Amino acid sequence: MNTLLRTATRLVAAVATAVSLSVLAEPHAHAEELAKDLFGGQRLPGATAPKSFGFYSKGCFTGGMAIATDGPTWQAMRLSRNRRWGHPTMIRLIEKLSQDAVADGWPGLLLGDISQPRGGPMLTGHASHQIGLDADIWFTPMPDRRLTPTERENMSATSLVNEKTHLVIDGLWTPAHERLLKRAASYPEVERILVNPGIKKKLCDTVKGDRAWLRKVRPFWGHDYHFHVRIGCQPGSVGCKAQEATPPGDGCDKSLAWWFTEEPWRPSKNPDAPKARDVMTMASLPKECRAVLEAPSPVSEAAVTLGGMGASAVASTSEPVRPTVEVGAPPISASAFAPTPDNRIPMPLPRPAN
Repeated sequence: MNTLLRTATRLVAAVATAVSLSVLAEPHAHAEELAKDLFGGQRLPGATAPKSFGFYSKGCFTGGMAIATDGPTWQAMRLSRNRRWGHPTMIRLIEKLSQDAVADGWPGLLLGDISQPRGGPMLTGHASHQIGLDADIWFTPMPDRRLTPTERENMSATSLVNEKTHLVIDGLWTPAHERLLKRAASYPEVERILVNPGIKKKLCDTVKGDRAWLRKVRPFWGHDYHFHVRIGCQPGSVGCKAQEATPPGDGCDKSLAWWFTEEPWRPSKNPDAPKARDVMTMASLPKECRAVLEAPSPVSEAAVTLGGMGASAVASTSEPVRPTVEVGAPPISASAFAPTPDNRIPMPLPRPAN
């Protein structure tokens, strides 16, 4: 009997210990959630005032807008990724660039990744693009027809760079490419344009006259079939961490010459090391990102989508159609902030099936 009692006592103590450890471990487990899974699962942005939190490679944003899959001067690619979202300033800038580029003689933009609806680390791909202030634009001109959903998923962009020499393939480079990059660099919001080192060298070797804009064009790995536009932290985003200013000069100096040495292209000493996005937890991100995930969604994607074959649900106003709800405010019903579409403004075309 005493043996049974001692055994039962030990069992009760063990269960109590396990429960206590579970309670103590719960906050740790909560902190160890993979941020890419939480942000990658979001389908719509937070319906709040636009704000970016953290840095381009470690943060999130709220109050985002999407650019329509089809506009008069652009087409969005890789629709299944749901990465057509960004800070309203970025989305409007892409629309303006597409219009100005066409006026410069470019047929129209093919848009790559911008950000996920609420930013954060992505399930695959980029380290940056987390705070709604980055966008990729293909060097491939837009065709004179609308691409099918299948083409948008599978069509490959054309690399402009020889992977062995790291130099531009002259037969693929045109003056229109230079004009497109110069136009993108012309906007004051744009702080950096990332291109392959070979493309930067081509510009350094060929640009005549005004070369001041070359300061914004920075060499980086990859970026041989698209260029990366980055704008600065926007007003109202007090939690946004700015990047360092670009160095003085046009960048056609020893810093560029380094890219044509052996060092930048040496194989990684630890190629199997996990990417930062694959191990980044919510505890790694700014504390506001938890509230960003919990923020209410807009009534529909169309309500926060810019453009669409000459029509815009939100472009006719200086600010996007959304409520001024601060991140961290108590949840409210979606219908409480649903915008009422103006019947005189055609809504964007439905998103094509993937």
